[in-house]
Amino acid sequence: MKKQIKIAIGATAVLLIGLIGFCAWFLSGSGSTEYYAQIDNSKVEQVDAKGGVISLKGNLPYSYTLLSYDENGSEKEITFGTSRELRDGAFIRLTFMPIRGVLDWSEVQYDELPAAVQAHYTAPANE
Repeated sequence: MKKQIKIAIGATAVLLIGLIGFCAWFLSGSGSTEYYAQIDNSKVEQVDAKGGVISLKGNLPYSYTLLSYDENGSEKEITFGTSRELRDGAFIRLTFMPIRGVLDWSEVQYDELPAAVQAHYTAPANE
């Protein structure tokens, strides 16, 4: 009987440590991939930001679904929310993680895009 209790406590401890490790990895953003896209405001959609029971991402009334490319030029359609309409034609870098989606985005210049991504876009004319 004592042996079974020790085994149960050991198994519970291993599961608990594993769960804590998974949560730390999941929340840290490790394993995320950077994608690049160009803003197309014809693809923005206004959404009800207050829909749902819990909003972990805050008040994000705009939703974009854009064709995005990783550093190797592989494409993926990504949907993400913003608090405002973004500058049409701007290039952005998206930090994406499976399950969680877009963790962060920032505007970048054309020359900051990886070469494989630049091949999918036309360089903007210098003003």
